[in-house]
Order: sequence, then C-alpha cells, then structure tokens
Amino acid sequence: MDETVVFERERPRLLSLAGRILRDNTEAEDIVQQAWLRLHTTDAEIENLPGWLTTVTTRLCLDRLRAEKPILVEDTTLPSTTTDPADEVALAETVGTALRVVFDRLSPNERVAFVLHDSFSVDFPTIATILGSTPAATRKLASRARSKVRPHDIGRSGRADWKVIDAFLAAAREGDFEQLLELLAPGVVVAGDEAAIATGTPTRLEGKSAVAALFNGAAKAALPVFIDGRAGAAWFHRGSARVAFDFTVIDGVVARIDFRADPVVLAAVVRRDAGKSRG
Repeated sequence: MDETVVFERERPRLLSLAGRILRDNTEAEDIVQQAWLRLHTTDAEIENLPGWLTTVTTRLCLDRLRAEKPILVEDTTLPSTTTDPADEVALAETVGTALRVVFDRLSPNERVAFVLHDSFSVDFPTIATILGSTPAATRKLASRARSKVRPHDIGRSGRADWKVIDAFLAAAREGDFEQLLELLAPGVVVAGDEAAIATGTPTRLEGKSAVAALFNGAAKAALPVFIDGRAGAAWFHRGSARVAFDFTVIDGVVARIDFRADPVVLAAVVRRDAGKSRG
C-alpha cells in the first residue's frame, strides 16, 4: 500500500497519541508533521509502517518533553502509595481528565509508558524498545504513573468488593506483579476445596508474594461472575464454569481466595459484566 495512504489512515491515531503525551494539540500537529518528513527522508526498510510511525512519533514527543525539563532518573522501585488500587478499573473511562490534572507530575518516560499502554494498548516489549529499556522496567514505569493519576483523597476502606476483584483480575492477566501485591492483604490465603484440588488448584498458599506469584500473568480464562450473589470470578471451559474464585475482601484488599469446584457451588455461578456490582 502507498505510504501516503497509510500515513493518512494513521494520522488521527498519531495526533491523538502525541496530543495525550504532550497535552498540546498544536505541538501534536507539529510532531506528526515531523514524523511525515522523517518517513520521506529515511532509507530504512520499513516492514510495519504503522508501528514505525508510532515509534517515531513517540520518540519525537520524548525529545520535546526532555527539552522542556531535565531528564528524570528512572529507577525501577515503585514508591509506596496509600491510593486505592481498585481505582484502576475506572481508569480507562477517566484517563482524559486524570491526565489533564496530574500529567505534569509524570516524567517523560512515565508519560510514554502510561499513554501507550493504557490508552493505546501497546505491549510492554514494544514500549521498552521505544524507550531503550526493558519490558520489566517499562511495566514499572506505567504502574508508577498509574499510581500518580489515581485520586489520592480516597482511602482503601469502604471500596466496593467487585472493584477490588476486577482490578485484581486485570492485574493478573496483565502480569502486573506490583499491582497484585498492592491488592493483597499481608496474610492473604488461597485454598481449594476437594473438587478444585482435583483439577490442579493449590491446596493452600499463604502470603502476598506466594499468592501474587500464583496469579501473575494468569487468570486469562477467568471471567467475572456472581457466586451466591457475591462478586467473584470463575474459570470457564466450553461455556461451563469449572472452578469458581471466591474472594474475601477486607478494607479494600483481598484477604482470601477460595477455589471452589463443588457442583452445587458451580450451579449457582452467574456471569456478570466486568465493572458491575450486580446484574
């Protein structure tokens, strides 16, 4: 396909990308125009033009941000936070407002990691290549940025259980180990009933690190459900619930997860829409 046709097709996305990173639509126009000029002066063999345009646009944005302020040293240790991890569930819907309010608190690399991943679903290995970093470090950049854009005036206690559960499942699928740790109580316990253990679930696990490691990058087949009217999750196979994840949430963190595969329990499992407390 002709490069001009591809560029014009990608232009709205590139403008949105640059606009969110820079928070300035005029500068975004300038950045995208520079990307267009670079396309016509490069001698590189481009196999994936949309990906190439994304990389060039992002790096031009980084150059612009770094020219405006000193480059911040990006360590890989997440600061402690008292914000509510469950607010991640609503982040996608509020990201526009959140970015306008607090984006000045993010370093250039945090902005890029956060915007590319949370707003444009770019995977961490690709972002790492753009930033000249590693996927693990890039994941932490996005996580740290996420913690900064959450409201800081809302405590953990009193948060709806379903928000905590859905945030936990999202972190598990994404492989966001730090977020999993934030969502778990210090003495968290995972246990399975006899039927669940027979399917291969653990008999018992204790402690944040062990439980976070169990779920890290997992739960991709788990769907949000109601278990006896309570928000939870379940692993489905060919349309039928096979193992229910029965959560106990206390003061905004997960205190216990029971794997339950008893037929009586599974018969009472009802699918729910993620992000909803009731049907």
